[in-house]
Amino acid sequence: MAVTDEAIEKIKGMIVSGSLRPGDRLPKESELAAELGLSRNSLREAVRALSLIRILDVRQGDGTYVTSLDPQLLLEALSFVVDFHRDDTVLEFLAVRRILEPAATAMAASRISEQQLNALSAQLDLLGEEPSVEELVAADLEFHRGIVQSSGNSVLCSLLDGLSGPTTRARIWRGLTQEDAVSRTLHEHRAILTALRDRDAEAARSWATVHIASVEQWLRSTL
Repeated sequence: MAVTDEAIEKIKGMIVSGSLRPGDRLPKESELAAELGLSRNSLREAVRALSLIRILDVRQGDGTYVTSLDPQLLLEALSFVVDFHRDDTVLEFLAVRRILEPAATAMAASRISEQQLNALSAQLDLLGEEPSVEELVAADLEFHRGIVQSSGNSVLCSLLDGLSGPTTRARIWRGLTQEDAVSRTLHEHRAILTALRDRDAEAARSWATVHIASVEQWLRSTL
């Protein structure tokens, strides 16, 4: 194992074991290197790597701290990685979204408030019947994010946020090349919203599945 990898594993072990907890400050570099049996250079590289994926927070002139380890913070790295996908893997990301998002939408049916439902409805009204592709995609992201947040599962919300990169591109391509994409998207959004208002989890799940599958089906035929 490379010395930097070994250093990362040792710091990870301290966090997993509870020796270092969220918000804790790491010991001084010289002390921690001696404690873990590492060189200061390898420790420094490990800290740099762990800060990039939001495990550690390096504060200039103050020290290095364990972050909150909140799922949303940790999963930010996912969206960064996802942006490097190849075009032929977009379908795989959409397939994952088709598994997760209908489940989150069904969960939201019993949890989403009337206030949140009214806000989503107002958002659709504001969009109008003939939005631009860019407006539609932005509204689509906010619409689904609002519903997923209402599922009450922050990990699920963060995962789906991270997957939005390639699926956003797919929706843009669809809007530019398929004539009825805008009207179909708006219709499907309304259907999802109606199911949520009715507190019908299975109908909400079904419409969310249809919504994502239609993008997936179109994209499959164009690649």
